[in-house]
Parts: sequence; C-alpha cells; structure tokens
Amino acid sequence: MMFQQLQQQRPALTGRAGRRALRVQAAGSTYGNNFRVTTFGESHGKGVGCVIDGVPPRLPITNEEIQFELDRRRPGQSIITTPRKEEDTCEILSGVFAGESLGTPIAVLVRNKDQRSDDYSEMSVAYRPSHADATYDFKYGIRAVAGGGRSSARETIGRVAAGAVAKKLLKVVGGTEILAYVSGVLEVEASVDHASFTLEDVESNIVRCPDQEAAQKMIDVINEVRVRGESCGGVVTCVVRGCPKGLGSPVFDKLEAELAKAMLSLPATKGFEIGSGFSGSRMTGSAHNDPFYMDNGAVRTRTNRSGGIQGGISNGEDIVIKVAFKPTSTIGIKQQTVTREGEETELRARGRHDPCVVPRAVPMVEAMVALVLADQLLQHYAQCELLPRDSSSTPDQSVATQFAALHQA
Repeated sequence: MMFQQLQQQRPALTGRAGRRALRVQAAGSTYGNNFRVTTFGESHGKGVGCVIDGVPPRLPITNEEIQFELDRRRPGQSIITTPRKEEDTCEILSGVFAGESLGTPIAVLVRNKDQRSDDYSEMSVAYRPSHADATYDFKYGIRAVAGGGRSSARETIGRVAAGAVAKKLLKVVGGTEILAYVSGVLEVEASVDHASFTLEDVESNIVRCPDQEAAQKMIDVINEVRVRGESCGGVVTCVVRGCPKGLGSPVFDKLEAELAKAMLSLPATKGFEIGSGFSGSRMTGSAHNDPFYMDNGAVRTRTNRSGGIQGGISNGEDIVIKVAFKPTSTIGIKQQTVTREGEETELRARGRHDPCVVPRAVPMVEAMVALVLADQLLQHYAQCELLPRDSSSTPDQSVATQFAALHQA
C-alpha cells in the first residue's frame, strides 16, 4: 500500500529529466570493474554469450582455447548429464585479430540449436519448487518459461567463454593455474592431493574427480537417483596455484569476499568455504595459525589453513575454496506447488536436466575464479605496481620481481 502511495505522489517527469529518473544502474548481468564481463541470452532463445571489456591488448587468444573450455561444460557429455544435445560452437565476433586481443570489447556468441520448448508447457502454469520460476514472476511480472530463461545454467556459457580469456591472461602474466574437481556427491567424498593433481586427472572420468575409487562411487550414486527421476547435490573444490601476491583489497573488496560473491552467483550454489572454512571455528588460534618461514627470499607459510588469503589479500600460497551445489530442482517426481493463479496443484516436471550439476559445474567454478583474479590483477597492477617499490618494506624479494617480465617487455 505504501509503495502504491509513493507511486501516486511521485511527480510525472518528461523529457531529459524523465529519462534520467528511469535509468537503471545495475541489472545483474555484469561482473567486474577492470576486467568486466556481461553475459546475455536465454536458454531457449537464439543464442547466449558474453562481452568482455578491459582485456589488455596483444594477449594471444584463439577460438580453440575458448572452445576447449566450452566443451567441458556443454550438455550431453555422458549418461550422468542432461541429454540436451548442443555443440556449443563459439564465434568470436569482435576484439580479436590474427590471434591477439585488440584491447577493445571481445564479443563471443554461441547459438542455441536443440531447444524443446514444449517440454515446459506445465511450467508456464505451475511453479517448480525451489526453482527461480516464482521469484522471477515476483520481481519482473514476466519470464522466459522455456528452459528457465536467464536462470538456466545455459547462461554460464558466457562466463566460461570469458573465463577462458581470463585464464590465459593469468597464465601469461603470473603463470597462474586454476583447477577444480568434484570433491563430493551426496555422502561420497574424494581424497585428492592438491599439490599434484592435474587437468588430465580431473578429465579422466565423467564425474571429474581425480580420486578414481571415489569417482566410481559418485557415478553409481548419480545413476541411482537419475533412474528414479530424482537429483542430488555435491561439492566442487577449486585450487589456484601461482596466484600473484597482493591481489584483493581491505574491508569491502577482500579477495575472499569477491570469490564468495562470484561462486554464489553460479546457479544452484548454496555454500562457500575458503581454507579451513567452518572447521576453523572449532580450532584454537595456535592450532589454526599458519607459521611463516623464509624460502629462498620469499615469505611462505608452513600450513595453509588461510586458504591462500590473509587480510583479504592473496599471500602467494595456493588458494583453496569449496563450493556446495544443491540438488537440481527440476525433477521427474510429483511435488506440491501452486499455479500463477494461486491454486494449489501437483507438478511432475518434464524437460532435460542434469541429475547432478557438479560434473559440469567444474569449468564454471574455474571460470568464475579466473574472472575474479583477472579483475583483481588489473586493479592491483594499476594501483600498486606503477611506481618503484622500496625493497626494505618487506623481506619478501619475490614481491618486487613477480611482474618483472612485464616491466622488461
């Protein structure tokens, strides 16, 4: 009632003043300040993709590098993913010439081909429990019913494409490597050596878990819920090796805060941990603290319960995070719900959906981590690396030389 009164009391604005009053500053489809990514498109629209602003010029980038990452997240990979068949072939529309970035916006498009919009006829009337159907209606008063529109994981194609570019930038500048894997499905948990596992280990099975014994158990669990029309959740762990020191800023822009926002912006995410996570709350300070030591002129820590970030700033150790994903909300079992007219009813959802999202979420998590770090890298370099450093300000000589190759170039 109060909102209606405010609308009635607001004076009518016309012309230039009216246009200013109606301007919307934040629509939720853009991430980043310096390395800035906007994704676009709906699940059953003509296509999806991204526009990437802020990519430094002369960065080597090829269509094949982007396609490699998109192939890891595309549907129809195996029996434990959605059967939707999409090639997800990417087209670089702008910003790249002769295999190098131009410094201008890079636009990437992937065209949708295997839509089956009729599968969603029931969802146009009744809301899927725990899905975004109801809240999109609450917010917008209209929604793209087929495939879930922007709430579909198909939106992440733009993130993964942009993440491929961010990964390349981080690799070229700092030798940074970002690897994620499935560390848990329902009650099955993996045991993985974070110092030694490789991309080949992750991609060695359809569930993307380097622990082969745990991987088979995960596959069995996902298959069991799939044949019942059910779904299940899981956990993705991501490890960043070789992150430059100094990324992140104090107070509101702490690196772990940016990572948490990025991870929880992914579809179906419900939890985030870094380093010791919640288990750290059950430890004493002396048991939790990471002791420092000198290693060939570099300040290191003997343990890594901080997860590679202290005071909101990267310390050069491996960044280790965990992301919890809920079970897919669209399932083939009857559930209680309501219609758009407010009538209580039952819904058995149709359509093609992942029985467990985590195998395909692995490249999505890597991509969002890369976008955060690329954005923070550009910000850190612009603020803190333009002027010479006083070598006496820290005993860590690696800080002064970590961008030396760029200065020489």
